Amino acid sequence: MENRTEVAEFILLGLTNAPELQVPLFVIFLLIYLINVAGNLGMLFLILWDLRLHTPMYFFLGNLSLVDIWYSSAVTPTVVAGLLIGNKVISYSACAAQMFLFAAFATAENFLLAAMAYDRYAAVCKPLHYTSTMTTSVCACLTLGCYVGGFLNASIHTGDTFSLSFCNSNLVHHFFCDVPAVMVLSCSDRHVSEMVLVYAASFVICSALFVILVSYTFIFVTLLNMRSAAGYQKALSTCVSHFIAVSIFYGTLIFMYLQPSSSHSMDTDKIVSVFYTMVIPMLNPVVYSLRNKEVKSAFKKVVEKAKYFLGM
Repeated sequence: MENRTEVAEFILLGLTNAPELQVPLFVIFLLIYLINVAGNLGMLFLILWDLRLHTPMYFFLGNLSLVDIWYSSAVTPTVVAGLLIGNKVISYSACAAQMFLFAAFATAENFLLAAMAYDRYAAVCKPLHYTSTMTTSVCACLTLGCYVGGFLNASIHTGDTFSLSFCNSNLVHHFFCDVPAVMVLSCSDRHVSEMVLVYAASFVICSALFVILVSYTFIFVTLLNMRSAAGYQKALSTCVSHFIAVSIFYGTLIFMYLQPSSSHSMDTDKIVSVFYTMVIPMLNPVVYSLRNKEVKSAFKKVVEKAKYFLGM
């Protein structure tokens, strides 16, 4: 039987080999990661602490923060460590694990955004039935489905990629083990694997996008028919933040994964990947907190409590 792979480790080439850029990039990425973790943990704390935020909308938002921490943590610490110590070697098994974790939580975020869109549809279009529609069990089932879908999709991509033979180059033209960047190194016929990647990614992205677009179509129609200015502003404010997050997230995903790996420009992919692996997880809590009066109110209460206990 032919050995499946002769490569024992991969070398991540990173964003750049320029020595003068290593320290600045290390500082930038470390700051982004710290802001990301602090922001998302802060959002989780506020949601758990303030009883007014114990609603379906914030339940999904809390899970979104949790997912952002996980899928960013699957990539960023490796990048930061590589810039700091210059060791960009990653073992075969660690590469597979990184690919799996990133794909799992990025896919879970994809489905969570769809669940959040459905929640906004129920709140804006069916307000009288909202509490009976978005029950605790429904929210739990939707969230569980997001995680199951994420791990299933990650299993398909990781298994498909590492079933190929890697017997020539082990230089990954990327800063982490992303599917297209690793797949292109294979010395096997990867036509079928590329099609699996494109079709599976298309199904995952398009199914979630379909739910989001249908939900927002109904929301938009409902907003146009609203006669109350106060009701219109309230409904609009709860949707704008989510719509911004959706636009940023799907713009980068569609660019990255809905094309064969052979047609990718690795330099362009690296820049786009920085955006959706590091920047978007950092932006999500900022977008939701700045656009949300309830989150800002909860944050002010925490600050006031802290000042009281500190005697300020």
